Amino acid sequence: MNPQAPDADIAVLREELSWLVVAKPAGVHSVAQQGKSEPTVESWLRANRPELGALDEAGLVHRLDLDTSGCLLVAKDEPARLRLRDAFSGRGGDVRKTYLARVEGRFAERVLTGAFTLSFTSRHKGSAKVTVHTRGEPESIGRCRWRVRSVSGSGPAATTLVEVELLGPGRRHQIRAGFAHEGHPLVGDRLYGAEPMGTDDSPAKGICLHAWRLEVDGVLVECPPPAWA
Repeated sequence: MNPQAPDADIAVLREELSWLVVAKPAGVHSVAQQGKSEPTVESWLRANRPELGALDEAGLVHRLDLDTSGCLLVAKDEPARLRLRDAFSGRGGDVRKTYLARVEGRFAERVLTGAFTLSFTSRHKGSAKVTVHTRGEPESIGRCRWRVRSVSGSGPAATTLVEVELLGPGRRHQIRAGFAHEGHPLVGDRLYGAEPMGTDDSPAKGICLHAWRLEVDGVLVECPPPAWA
């Protein structure tokens, strides 16, 4: 993808009265970065949906990491933005978030489902990484449940495709740091200990994480999975 032209890959997946969902490509930031002028989902919204220009971050309700693709929720007015942000934060409303991730290795024989409840905290201001603990303050707790969809390869080169549902408020790097803590970093996620992907046959050029499904107000929106899934 040409990072100078993200409009070629950003698309509206679903539009309702008070919100819409767009497909974010991997390699494009959700919002503008300080001191940088590259295109973002926010700038795409301001250019293509000028009616959202007065809203903070052009109505984006949440963000995805640079290398994460998939569903991004956008509010169309301020009351909807506040309501949906509360829903994402677990303070009311019902939003369901399901991701696809490809992780290194394979799980123990006959283990097809699992879950984790962990504490995610920033190491220090400006740190790119989060620290994971088995216990922590309530506001740091993140919960996921997952199931295996398929396994590829064998031995040290094996990878596993998992479907992951975030339960309650999401935490920064929850899926990435959580699976690394469990011994299965996401394929391509060097920050959390994944092996380098040095060949053209690698399943992805970034991190294998995709915001696959988003259910808002009882409406299910799905973003088509990338090739690695």
